[in-house]
Amino acid sequence: MSEFQDLVDQHYQALYRFAYSLAKSPDRAADLVQQTFCIWAQKGHQLKDRSKAKTWLFTTLYREHLGHARRSNRFPETDLEEVDYHLHSHEPDTSRGLDGKRAVELLQRLDETFRAPLALFFLQQHSYKEIAAILDVPIGTVMSRISRGKEQLRNKMRDDAEDKIINMEGKVRQNG
Repeated sequence: MSEFQDLVDQHYQALYRFAYSLAKSPDRAADLVQQTFCIWAQKGHQLKDRSKAKTWLFTTLYREHLGHARRSNRFPETDLEEVDYHLHSHEPDTSRGLDGKRAVELLQRLDETFRAPLALFFLQQHSYKEIAAILDVPIGTVMSRISRGKEQLRNKMRDDAEDKIINMEGKVRQNG
């Protein structure tokens, strides 16, 4: 098997999950990953230390996402069809899986400033140092964004739970 194919096999799923956490669209995530590997095919030979290929791929994907976001702000696209996309969990503990799934949904609502480092840290298990390299920010900024992002995520989860309780109490009163 070729070096390129090995790289794709090794990193495709992790890159796709990160791209999906940024783009919030399965099609856009697939496009980002494909574009990342196209750039690797063109420029990957320039990377002298092959052990840094993973960080290079994540950094390239993130920069491609930012470039697309800038272009789409200037030239907005309209989606004609909205597609619901759900990642299926194979966890035996379904309640934990549902909580995790809900956390990922709420993560999508966070500002990208916090969403990207949280996704890289919790979903992709990157170190602070790797995240700093991928996002091209100081490590202290990564730590701050993860901390503030976790707090925002906790608040969203709490607010979401309170909304469900209020809705359930309203239904009980209407029926009772």
